[in-house]
Amino acid sequence: MSDHSKRSITHTRARVHSPWPHRFALVTAASTLLLIFVGGLVTNTGAGLAVPDWPTTFGYNMFLYPWSQMVGGIFYEHSHRLIGSIVGLLTIVLATLLWVKESSRTARWLGVTAVGAVIIQGVLGGLRVILISVGNELALTHGLFAQAFFALTASLVVLTSAEWTHRPRQVVVADTGAIKRLCLLTTGCVYIQIFFGGMLTHIGDWILAHLVCAALVTFLVWRLAIRIFTPHSDQMKLAQPVTLLIGLLVLQLLLGLGSYVNRFTSVEIPYAAFAQLALPTTHRITGALMLAVCIVLTLRAYRLPALRQAAPSQGLLAERVRA
Repeated sequence: MSDHSKRSITHTRARVHSPWPHRFALVTAASTLLLIFVGGLVTNTGAGLAVPDWPTTFGYNMFLYPWSQMVGGIFYEHSHRLIGSIVGLLTIVLATLLWVKESSRTARWLGVTAVGAVIIQGVLGGLRVILISVGNELALTHGLFAQAFFALTASLVVLTSAEWTHRPRQVVVADTGAIKRLCLLTTGCVYIQIFFGGMLTHIGDWILAHLVCAALVTFLVWRLAIRIFTPHSDQMKLAQPVTLLIGLLVLQLLLGLGSYVNRFTSVEIPYAAFAQLALPTTHRITGALMLAVCIVLTLRAYRLPALRQAAPSQGLLAERVRA
């Protein structure tokens, strides 16, 4: 076999896309979403200090704490810690797979960033227990960092996908600049809205800012939908996530309304005890999903110019082949 043939085989093997980083990114993102959900249960049941020590649990090694003693608030808080440990382990495995299997330097370094972020998140959760005097502020920071970490895992899901690795032949989108700006602005406003929601939960008295930002997010999603659907309804990579974003927005507004009525009014809601726990927790999860969809949409929008620039070279190559 000639040296040229060997180099060709080696080059071909190097370009083979491994599905394992993408699979682990999906599992890590799903586990992080579950962690945020359980964190919401901890917050809304007031179980944040049910376990008074850290990193131990009532003096036990965290992983050896008896299941029989996981009752009441301890169940929520200790489950939160265990799931957090699983997310940390998954993140380390994901970063390793990215470094070994992934050719994209961006994805590899984002994996390293994710490991650092999950360590910081764990420390923040522990300090929330130890530093009681600033517990609310740390709880707010812990919650916001969790949402940012989930957004990071969502970006890794996109960057490791076959869709991202194997570029389509042609994408024709005329107003990519406006779409990119709207995607960025919407993503930022969704995160700011999550911040105001956290302030309302942990600090209190931020309802007006939360409502105003909700109106702004609604307006931006509406503008983004018009910008994408009017001329580009056939571009499914943009149309599908924006459709999902609209559905999540409607659900989020309904959940927000229910949470407001349940918390700030005297109106009686059926199954009030369940609603008091379910509404704000689901509200938090839906906000996280909105942020993740915005991240996906933004990444796809920012890739459009590169795809358009690639099309002429592909056309030139096709002409040379025909010649």
